[in-house]
Amino acid sequence: MSGDDEQWNDSNRAFLQALMARSTLTLDEAKPLLAAIQTAYERKETLAEDITEADLNAHIAAANTRISPFDLEIRSTFHQTTRKRVYAFVNSSSDPITQLATIHTAEEISFLKRVLDAMFETYNTPRNEVMAITSMQAVRLHKAPDSGRVDTQDGSATQGSTAQGLKMIEAEKMLRTLVDEGWFEKSNKGYYTLSPRALMELRGWLIETYNDVDEDDADDDERPPRIKQCVACKEIVTMGQRCSKRNCHCRLHDICVQNFFRMQRSNGCPVCKTEWTGDVFVGERAAPASTRRSGAGSNAITSRTSRITVDIPGQNSDPDEMDP
Repeated sequence: MSGDDEQWNDSNRAFLQALMARSTLTLDEAKPLLAAIQTAYERKETLAEDITEADLNAHIAAANTRISPFDLEIRSTFHQTTRKRVYAFVNSSSDPITQLATIHTAEEISFLKRVLDAMFETYNTPRNEVMAITSMQAVRLHKAPDSGRVDTQDGSATQGSTAQGLKMIEAEKMLRTLVDEGWFEKSNKGYYTLSPRALMELRGWLIETYNDVDEDDADDDERPPRIKQCVACKEIVTMGQRCSKRNCHCRLHDICVQNFFRMQRSNGCPVCKTEWTGDVFVGERAAPASTRRSGAGSNAITSRTSRITVDIPGQNSDPDEMDP
């Protein structure tokens, strides 16, 4: 029996199955899980406080050795607000959107793409880098866009084909499902953002999709990429701080700011040297005040939205209306 086989036992299998079922884990969540697994495997009680980060890393390393031939991997990143390290079971090669298509309908995937477009295009302007969406804003995207009029050979015009889209109540259900599956997180103020698991697994797709330079913008070197990375940790930033100089591309996670400037021994932006004020934000705090207020109120909206449409100031899909 090889050394790898000796290291791979029922304890490792149980841990991998548990992580696959949960999609993500933190060390605090892993401790009671590993304690229960060790208690069953070794037939003696193991307490959660007996489990160390080294124990978790050993199980992750063993699992990665086994699953890597299948283009699967357990990765980790820090949560953008709690700074807790999050471990996620991800696919390391195939298109994540294609993966989702195996468990969701075509209409649901189209709705998801419209929500992502809203996060990273509509509500991600040079003035307001929100990169989040309220419940009401998301539900308004339930209908697929009309493909428009089509000219026929005889010169007449017919209405282009229109995808069916989702009902509003189905859109609400899809949003809840994306949270349950670990792709989205919903804040106390009612904003949906990508979860740590989604940012890890969708990283390549997000950069390829939203950072492509259009021909019209090809000569515009001042235009920042839509998907920004923290200059300290190099991970994607959807919640954090930005340089007060609007055309500067520097972004930092809140959790990275303090240590970064302590090591730098300067409060100047590392890119343009402008004083770092700490009051220009990325994420839901960048939304206009009217949108933040209505976003909190959207938590109270239930399936009644399947029967009514409410116009809420600041939640128009026109990006110019996001600017105060």
